[in-house]
Amino acid sequence: MFAPPVKPSLALIPLAALASCGSPPPDGRGVGREETLLSVSATGEAETRPDQAQFQAGVNSWAKDARLASDANAQKIGEIVAALVATGIAKRDIQTRAVSVQRIDWGDRKGQYQASNVVNVTVRKVADAGAAVAAATQAGANVISGPDLRMTDREGAANSAYAAAFKAARARADAYAEAADMRVARVLTIRDSGGVQGDRYLPGAAPVAPPPVVMEQTAQQASNGSVMPGRTISSVSVQVDFALERK
Repeated sequence: MFAPPVKPSLALIPLAALASCGSPPPDGRGVGREETLLSVSATGEAETRPDQAQFQAGVNSWAKDARLASDANAQKIGEIVAALVATGIAKRDIQTRAVSVQRIDWGDRKGQYQASNVVNVTVRKVADAGAAVAAATQAGANVISGPDLRMTDREGAANSAYAAAFKAARARADAYAEAADMRVARVLTIRDSGGVQGDRYLPGAAPVAPPPVVMEQTAQQASNGSVMPGRTISSVSVQVDFALERK
């Protein structure tokens, strides 16, 4: 004989379980059931005066064999370093960047050897950069590039820009909330989107491609050899999630 099928009884289901079926799951972003999520993107800028300069100075020498070219080059680079030290540049701020010796197989110097030596020079005061470049040139440097103006406290300048970006995000969130007859209850997340500092890319938290670098302020070489530091702009972006609630 076959037993008749048993019909399920609703009485077997706890009332608490029934009540929970109609409740939405908790929001993984931290937004409460009576709150509204608002995501805001904002940018901030900070201007900083560069206080250091870097430039590269070097010399190319030619001779009929590699040894003669190398010896002549070493003597000349020694004279350049001595001239830089005489202007007040510390030896620890002079660093070799490139040394090479190669045979020339083209042009008027075909068959000769070219020796090259380039040093990187850090000038601790921008006002002294012009005199340092002039000293290197007068000592025989025939390779000069720069100056690259920079700041001792790069991170401090960037942090000022980030603070401005967050303040802008909060002001925008307050404006949205006021228009919606709400108020900002909490800050949920803050995401660093990175930015630029002069010609330097500031990476953000997300693995995105760097933005195009635009020079806001470039160094200028005046006719009298002085270096104009100008201002370096740090520009960054942040994304902030806010929780809004009714007033």
